[in-house]
Amino acid sequence: MGSLVPWLGPWINAGLSFFFPEICQVCRQRRAGPADGFVCPDCRAQVKWIRPPWCERCGEPVAGAITTAFVCSHCREAVPWFDWARGAVGTLEPVLDLIHRYKYQRALWAEPFLAGLLITAARPALAAESWDGIVPVPLHPTRQREREFNQAERLARRLGRACDLPVDSKLLRRVLNTRTQTMLSREERQANVRKAFALRTNRSLAGRRLVLVDDVFTTGATTNACARVLREAGAAAVCVWTVARGLRVS
Repeated sequence: MGSLVPWLGPWINAGLSFFFPEICQVCRQRRAGPADGFVCPDCRAQVKWIRPPWCERCGEPVAGAITTAFVCSHCREAVPWFDWARGAVGTLEPVLDLIHRYKYQRALWAEPFLAGLLITAARPALAAESWDGIVPVPLHPTRQREREFNQAERLARRLGRACDLPVDSKLLRRVLNTRTQTMLSREERQANVRKAFALRTNRSLAGRRLVLVDDVFTTGATTNACARVLREAGAAAVCVWTVARGLRVS
């Protein structure tokens, strides 16, 4: 079956072109097709890549010039369970709108563009160290049935293929169907997801170095709760990669 994949590419692109005219789905003015992720060069140029300086722990961008390693006040006060977290780009337009359409309107055509951002930023960083596998942040079964897919898992699989790392979507499970984090404060987010995750099986992760993947990092409450479960099961290291990095909620 694998040998058929190269032959399927043109047919898949042709199908997408039939349902989506080759026009940028962001500005609706310039040409962009499946190979471009339906995002034209001008709209791609609006994407804000996250660059140093940043908090060495959570990846929060820092304004100004910093020549030494810096850890933000939030990470100093409450040390996260993950070793470090990074986001590829900021949660600005057009990325934020595309993520919302991808998650809530099942705009799967946006996936190659979003995954491309993640891969571009994460692949060189992950290649610089040794990692054993990728773990997507799970959805509660009820929410996954509503959406019909888990965006974190799909993004993780694309990153896994690009980095030649196995993806274990069965390792973590979401045991509480928590309310949405969108309108919650930082403290409320932490409380909301504190006991929301568990290992699917009672297995030891001793010595394993794992990469957690999600679509957006805002306060880090969700990924931190997942990282805690992995570390308490014996994981030697946990890092976090997301497509977008948002601003903290005070």
